[in-house]
Amino acid sequence: MMDIEFKLLFSGLAITLAFVAFVPYIRSILQGRTRPHVFSWFIWGITTVIVFFAQLEADGGVGAWPIGVSGVITVAVAVLAFIKRADISITRTDWTFFAAALASLPFWYLTSDPLWTVVVLSVVDLFGFGPTIRKAYVFPHQESQLFFFSLALRNGFAILALESYSVTTVLFPLSITLACTVLLTMVAYRRRIVLA
Repeated sequence: MMDIEFKLLFSGLAITLAFVAFVPYIRSILQGRTRPHVFSWFIWGITTVIVFFAQLEADGGVGAWPIGVSGVITVAVAVLAFIKRADISITRTDWTFFAAALASLPFWYLTSDPLWTVVVLSVVDLFGFGPTIRKAYVFPHQESQLFFFSLALRNGFAILALESYSVTTVLFPLSITLACTVLLTMVAYRRRIVLA
């Protein structure tokens, strides 16, 4: 009984961190200070929602809830990025990442296996970081460090909240944590070099 209480606590912390990260991020988009790349957010929204269902199928339990909440919010950010036309500088490299991500999506459907679904979608989600990393390299002041730090921390709590540990349940939040850490490191370095 005590174990499930800790899992619920970590899940609650992860969900709270999702809101702590997303509310200011969305406010920043609406104010024009943050300019998310629509391709990245579209990819992240699709993959996060699908991974949520795969984690549930793999008995992730309450640890999957933060991924589900984040998936819904991520789709909303993608729609907002499109409506606001936040970042319209789309390069051939962005199209390559986007095409690779979309081309990978049918594979999860064909496998009908939660493990392969999560493996493929984790790779697709990492492709989603491509346009954002490219944009943040050029415009490091247009991304929120606090947001990506909060996401990395949220995923750490989501992992702790999992009721069942396996590659299927851990791979996605772990890969996102690592990608956020790479992005944070690059943005911090580039902000020292590129003046606002």
